[in-house]
Amino acid sequence: MTKTPKPAPRPGRRARGSTTGRPIMVLLDLLGRRWVLRILWELRGSPLTFRALQAACGGLSPSVLNSRLSELRDTGIVEQRIDEGYALTEQGRELLSQLAPLTAWSEKWARSLA
Repeated sequence: MTKTPKPAPRPGRRARGSTTGRPIMVLLDLLGRRWVLRILWELRGSPLTFRALQAACGGLSPSVLNSRLSELRDTGIVEQRIDEGYALTEQGRELLSQLAPLTAWSEKWARSLA
């Protein structure tokens, strides 16, 4: 049985946790999908080809990677560059910079639990 992929989340459309499609809820739906954060993390430097990105993510099936990349392209966070592979767009880089405070907080939190 083939699973129908979820459409890429869009503000204004129903999303997991929101019937109204509030932008923050749509973003959290997208970021909460399996492998999305890892893909974004691996693309933080230079562009990666499909195979290089799959290897960097370790254990990610080609079909799931293809699905996630499609969602991330549809939402303007990742782009596919000819002869370079996949890369973060300006919006994608801005999104990662907005996540930096969460990284700092999580490290502080982890130390407090140690």
